Amino acid sequence: MESNPLEEHRPGLLPWFIAATQILGLAAVVMTGVWMGHYEGGFAWDGGSLQFNVHPLCMVVGMIFLYGDSILVYRVFKHENKITVKILHTAIHLTGLIATIVGLVAVFQFHSAQNIPNMYSLHSWCGLITVILFCTQWVLGLVFFLFPGVAYSLRASYRPLHVFFGLALFILAIGTCLLGITEKLLFSISDTYSKFAAAGVMANVLGLVLVGFGLTVGYVVTRSEWKRAASPEEEALSMHFKTLTERDSPDSPQGS
Repeated sequence: MESNPLEEHRPGLLPWFIAATQILGLAAVVMTGVWMGHYEGGFAWDGGSLQFNVHPLCMVVGMIFLYGDSILVYRVFKHENKITVKILHTAIHLTGLIATIVGLVAVFQFHSAQNIPNMYSLHSWCGLITVILFCTQWVLGLVFFLFPGVAYSLRASYRPLHVFFGLALFILAIGTCLLGITEKLLFSISDTYSKFAAAGVMANVLGLVLVGFGLTVGYVVTRSEWKRAASPEEEALSMHFKTLTERDSPDSPQGS
């Protein structure tokens, strides 16, 4: 059977797509910093409006850029030792979680200092759900994939769920950021937003960049030809698990 030349050369495109994700991700971080730093007055930790500005920056860094990069490590380092990649994946997730917690503390303290109600908007509801599920996903991933005592059968059963919820939460995080961008603009420049104020235009472009980052990361991680190839040890364990689960099934010749 002849191989498809297009399939043979597609892996060579991976570095270009990885580069695109990093350009878009860093652009989103920089644009958020410029928006909050230049158009919204800068950053502080004093309970005032400048403390709020810490929130968007930390959330874009933690829940978007670092989260996206943690997903990509299995493509970027697909030929490296798997345990090393797992540790890197977990470490990037943890760094993103720390940035996210700082962002949450900043906005809740700001609301308390300014007597602003918490958790009334769709953005805040989606955000809290995302963070809770993100923490749950991180803890479960730590237990199932890094603790040596977990049986291979449990890891194999949980892995598809971990992959699905990882990508689903990434999409939810981007959607939540888009809600937050719109909410912030309506609060801060509602009178000039419709007149194409510079801050509004930049924030809109930031939203498009976030969407572009999400789509590019999603494309990379869903291409089958760019997935990490299983090592011989993993192949052997997979076949062993398959044998154990199918041996006594009704469709098996040996089943009773």
